[in-house]
Amino acid sequence: MADTNQIRNLAIIAHVDHGKTTLVDGLLKHAGTFRTGEVVAERAMDSGDLERERGITILAKCTSVTWKGVRINLVDTPGHADFGGEVERVLGMVDAVLLLVDAAEGPMPQTRFVTSKAFELGLPAIVCVNKIDRTEADPDGAIDGVFDLFGSLGATDEQLDFPVIYASAREGYAIRDLADERSDLSPLLDMLIDTVPPALADVDAPLCMQVATLAYDDYLGYMAIGRVRNGRCKVGDRVLIGGVEESREFRVQKVLGFQGLKRFELAEAVAGNIIALTGMNELRVGETITSIANPQLLPPLTVDAPTMSMDFRTNDGPFVGRDGKYVTSRNIRDRLMREIRSNVALRVEETDTAGIFRVSGRGELHLSVLIETMRREGFELCVSQPRVIFKQEGDATLEPYEDLVIDLDENYGGPVIEEIGRRLGRMTEMRPSGPGRQRLEYRIPSRGLIGYRSQFLTDTRGTGIMYSRFAEYGPYAGEMRSRRTGVLIALDVGKSNAYALFTLQDRGRMMIGTQEDVYGGMIVGENSREADLIVNPCKAKKLTNIRTVNADEKLILSPPREMSLEAALEFINADELVEITPQVIRIRKLVLDHNERKRIEKPSKPKKTKKPKKV
Repeated sequence: MADTNQIRNLAIIAHVDHGKTTLVDGLLKHAGTFRTGEVVAERAMDSGDLERERGITILAKCTSVTWKGVRINLVDTPGHADFGGEVERVLGMVDAVLLLVDAAEGPMPQTRFVTSKAFELGLPAIVCVNKIDRTEADPDGAIDGVFDLFGSLGATDEQLDFPVIYASAREGYAIRDLADERSDLSPLLDMLIDTVPPALADVDAPLCMQVATLAYDDYLGYMAIGRVRNGRCKVGDRVLIGGVEESREFRVQKVLGFQGLKRFELAEAVAGNIIALTGMNELRVGETITSIANPQLLPPLTVDAPTMSMDFRTNDGPFVGRDGKYVTSRNIRDRLMREIRSNVALRVEETDTAGIFRVSGRGELHLSVLIETMRREGFELCVSQPRVIFKQEGDATLEPYEDLVIDLDENYGGPVIEEIGRRLGRMTEMRPSGPGRQRLEYRIPSRGLIGYRSQFLTDTRGTGIMYSRFAEYGPYAGEMRSRRTGVLIALDVGKSNAYALFTLQDRGRMMIGTQEDVYGGMIVGENSREADLIVNPCKAKKLTNIRTVNADEKLILSPPREMSLEAALEFINADELVEITPQVIRIRKLVLDHNERKRIEKPSKPKKTKKPKKV
């Protein structure tokens, strides 16, 4: 194993879509991590299907490169604030951060979130201004924005004296000065070796390693991933694991190191390196792996509290079990309990009603990724509308607020400003962000953003960009109106047909096509008016022996509105659910029976009292 002075541990942090994963790809290729002729997928660090589909990093991943005899351990961190739980724990493994900033956009809200976490740990920052090849790039303006950001976060003088390098991850080059020749990424690797502090630690002290993240392998079982704080560990050692629940012993079966996208076996790991250990039967994030003879347990990881919750429940609709492999409440409970072992920012509570679990997380995206993962694993369930988590301080009710940043064409500013004002948002800044575009910044209650993203894309004709991050808990902002339109509710079980859908088109926009299975209480469209309307999308045309010119005219149907998981969660109201199966996503009423729903919605009338008779 290399000397600890020849190890550098570094986390890469950036806003969504600022080129972080592409830069890691470039560093791996330039350092010769891949063998000649090896085929490597683009954005190789985004290994999960969801990460590739959405173009975001969800789970923190470790890799390493060797440059000039120095081992550089890189941690690719999520850029979205909803996955801040991942960021908070992996930053404890590193000695510095590489802050990646878009040369055109500058620091963004989620850049602020992750950077503040790094500064709280006292980590120095190296600033890399990426995408300098863009026509609208403003590297000097980006550096000024970073300096202002660091100052507002209370950075120390040492942190404010940050080194700067310019790069284009897509083109594969980095330069220390804008006038330098643009060739490859060597200047960036050289800067990392020169500026990141060595991973100094006491190799002869008792073993101490905190589990920052974990993985699971069908052959190896649980893998504890973290940085060895002190001591050394080799295959066959008996060690102690504890800190979250009761302590327990296990024998180390394998010690794994990271090189590129692969793991390789080590005979021994020493302090300062980032490794993976196997051999334990159970494992939780935040536990400490330490020596049995001289245990040293580290304090558990602290993670910001969740701000949004949803109800996960068993599917009680008539189509239950058609698609899903796991449909019972026990299946859902076991899966959620398994999730909180690794997803430390998640909370799961059992409610008074059997089969309903309250799941709390950082935001809609955090929860929707969990739902989509469960769906792909074969689970079938129903989920409620996302709700913000209120706090009570004395007599005052507090609610979460978010900092919202919007980039859009100037022509679409009016409808957006009007709608955010209706959702109780307060504008803090308005300025140009390029030719014909403007940037709006708001402080808005978190519940004001529920259901807004799809409307925002409609209002801006798909050209707007919206980012938000949790800011603070503040005073309750008051009542807020929910969705402005009603829904079309199916009358009974059946298959939809073109004739019935054609007659319903004038009522609103349909969410189903022809020959789709529907059931009573299922939402099949959006009403153009405020009230809900019960309709029959299965009504067939009556056959008679009368023939007219218009009897068999062509029926032209408008394309139905296809609802993704996020769109469905944003669309529903408090009395509605999203039914999720491995094959389909449906929207339905909480109470399926129409008569029962009317009885619940109908306000109870006070009983009339008889007037006493006059004597």
